[in-house]
Amino acid sequence: MSRARGYRWAGAQNLLFELDSLDDVLALHACLRDQPLPGQIDLVPAACTLLIKYDTYKHAAQAAERVLAIDAAPVAADSGRVHEIEVIYDGEDLADVAEQTGLASDAVIEAHTRQSWRAAFSGFAPGFVYLVGDDERLKVSRRDSPRTAVPPGAVGLAGAFSAIYPRESPGGWQLIGRTNAPIWDLEREPPALIQAGDTIRYIAVEAFSASTTPSNEPETLAPTQAERVIEITAPGMQSLIQDLGRPGLAHLGVAASGAADEPAFRQANRLVGNLPGEAVIETVLGGLALTARGNLVLARTGAHGPADIRSPQGARTAPACAPFALHDGETLTLSAPEAGLRSYLAVRGGLDIAPVLHSRSRDALAGIGPKPLAAGDMLPVAPAGVSHVVGQPEPSALAAPADDGITVLRVVLGPRDDWFDADTLARLTRLTWQPSQQSNRVGLRLNVHNPANNPADDDGRLQRAREGELPSEGCVAGAIQVPPSGQPVLFLKDHPVTGGYPVIGVVWPSDLSRAAQLAPGQPLRFAIVTPDGQPVAPAQGSNP
Repeated sequence: MSRARGYRWAGAQNLLFELDSLDDVLALHACLRDQPLPGQIDLVPAACTLLIKYDTYKHAAQAAERVLAIDAAPVAADSGRVHEIEVIYDGEDLADVAEQTGLASDAVIEAHTRQSWRAAFSGFAPGFVYLVGDDERLKVSRRDSPRTAVPPGAVGLAGAFSAIYPRESPGGWQLIGRTNAPIWDLEREPPALIQAGDTIRYIAVEAFSASTTPSNEPETLAPTQAERVIEITAPGMQSLIQDLGRPGLAHLGVAASGAADEPAFRQANRLVGNLPGEAVIETVLGGLALTARGNLVLARTGAHGPADIRSPQGARTAPACAPFALHDGETLTLSAPEAGLRSYLAVRGGLDIAPVLHSRSRDALAGIGPKPLAAGDMLPVAPAGVSHVVGQPEPSALAAPADDGITVLRVVLGPRDDWFDADTLARLTRLTWQPSQQSNRVGLRLNVHNPANNPADDDGRLQRAREGELPSEGCVAGAIQVPPSGQPVLFLKDHPVTGGYPVIGVVWPSDLSRAAQLAPGQPLRFAIVTPDGQPVAPAQGSNP
């Protein structure tokens, strides 16, 4: 039997439990998977931790001591499935691995295939599973310079782990071979071939015994026979289909994703009489133009900016935060917003788009869900019934700016604030920050804001107070991760499921919508609060 030896808060609704070994993690994960506690949303196992996400602070607080008291029965090593994976060992880094390990290339292959690998946990990307072996000779460092694109099926080594890249993505692992095994297939249930507790045996081959073509990309939106349709005439900078996301799949390496500004998303659906979770269009910085095929009722919320409706009969203004008609053949165009970043468009009846993993959201990091909208896309609109009662105009859900124009985000320190000294924790709240141009739905890359009341010699880099690397562990939306460069990154809805850099704090859940509406260069500051929302001194840590 095994128990967690402690926990750390990871924001206001999540707990990170620390355990002594991977076996203990898998045991506690299996126990809570089969017997979830009240309010439990998701479980993210990692090498020595188990992240548990809850729906409220109250449920998280009530669960803390209960989880510590659990004596979890060990999971049998052979309880999972066994997979034999064919590999052609012609990886670009095979010679480098041989040099690092002191083995000949043939000996590296022999060591990789002779042992059985155990699936430990998922992370980084959907279907990407960290595999643990027992041959210490194959422990190697990551590449100094990560590749911008690793092909799907690449087999790699990093640290004590082996893994297979399910789809093309950036990556810094040492590549020793490739496989054509369908690691991730959206038409399979579940889509991940390998899951925690499974056993993998690599088989060296000269050629693959069979060809496979997994289905991992959604089909391009095509013409439809629906009576009412939205035709995209110009997609703007980035327009995506979004709903409330797909929580509960973190164990497969799939983040919840969903609308970045949830209050604005819900308001748009409410105004046109839809259920709260109907899919809408999320668009950035204006430029979106769409034409009605059939008579529609729309609502736009989120970022403040002008919008006009044009037809052969003339032009009129489309109101914000109120339902309005878009008649057959009329075109709605959103201009650049004057405040905020993301706008939301809901249509009465909802978008009739096929879900992927039970959601219509586009996850930009994982590449799951409907593709970004393009000119010519035809979005079918579901029939509207008597229950779709349109609402009255409402005040905007966009947070009003402060008098000084600086957005304040509350943040709960931890779970790894003890990696930083008191001066660094104080600088987190003392400095004024801004999102860089490299920010997106995955996260905001933060720089110091200039001009501002920042010391001229403070570059905003948050230096760690301890050496070494942190084993990968679960991440949440709102996490402020600090990589070795010291430049903090605030994760948004499309964040990776796990990460290996310390998280200094996590933004308060209801403030995430404010973060999602920050344009590059817009100033922000952090204010430290406890997990139950009480203000604390800036340099006061929340974890032991």
